[in-house]
Amino acid sequence: MKLQTFAFTLVLCGAASHAYASAITFTAVGANPAAITPTRDAFRSAVGGGAVGGANGSFGGLRREINWDGVPAGFSAPNSLPANFFNVNSPRGVIFSTPGSGFQVSGATGDVGAGQPAAANFGNIDPSYTTTFQPFSAQRLFTALGSNVVDVSFFLPGTATLATVSAFAAIVTDVDLANTTSIQFFDASNTSLGTFYATNSVGSQSLSFLGVNFDAGERVGRVRITSGNAALGAGVVDNNGNTTDLVAMDDFLYAEPSSAVPEPATGLCIAACLGALMLKRRVVLVGMQTH
Repeated sequence: MKLQTFAFTLVLCGAASHAYASAITFTAVGANPAAITPTRDAFRSAVGGGAVGGANGSFGGLRREINWDGVPAGFSAPNSLPANFFNVNSPRGVIFSTPGSGFQVSGATGDVGAGQPAAANFGNIDPSYTTTFQPFSAQRLFTALGSNVVDVSFFLPGTATLATVSAFAAIVTDVDLANTTSIQFFDASNTSLGTFYATNSVGSQSLSFLGVNFDAGERVGRVRITSGNAALGAGVVDNNGNTTDLVAMDDFLYAEPSSAVPEPATGLCIAACLGALMLKRRVVLVGMQTH
């Protein structure tokens, strides 16, 4: 009977480890930065932290932000951005990965190098992009190369130690089609916490904000951002969602990365299972003493 009780405890633990509370979602879309700024600020308040950025984009030890605008010209278009730039060069606790060939940050006025003015809004990739995308915080944007998928994994800033966060948000530009641009959240065990979609608005250069705050103890170890339905590329032109929806990324905002810990339900299950093991051991010992 005691062995059956222990087995039942394990089953309950397996079920509870995949139970998550509802997430708080922040979404907005508009024609200019002012249209989505209130929602961005509401997300900031929910996550916490000050209004003025500290070292490496930290806000009071509660929130971090990446707006790309401080990326040096040498790491901007037409050059590639290292995947670990924001964990090594500017340690903010994230490393990027993609099924594509790499990453790029768009050029900006004042960049040194041949053809840099044309690199604004990724005009270096295709000239049509200069009027397709709009930055939220001037002047740089971010994209994967050869793919429309970016994975963001979290680390203790400046280290190789895996970490988790409780919230993540991204600002994206030119979302034309519904249910194509999304953020999928995964916990430290790579179990999906859900997929959330950016609000669309037909027409070029719109801005969308999408953020999710998990406030019941869930921890996020990785997010996957899917931008539109195609990758940026020479000759690949956005046609306002008729068939091709191209999307570029701007600001990332997320809770301060901290050491990965079990989910609350998982922790309770571990305690319950350990208790059951101790109970089973005690029953065995008592049985031995009776012989």
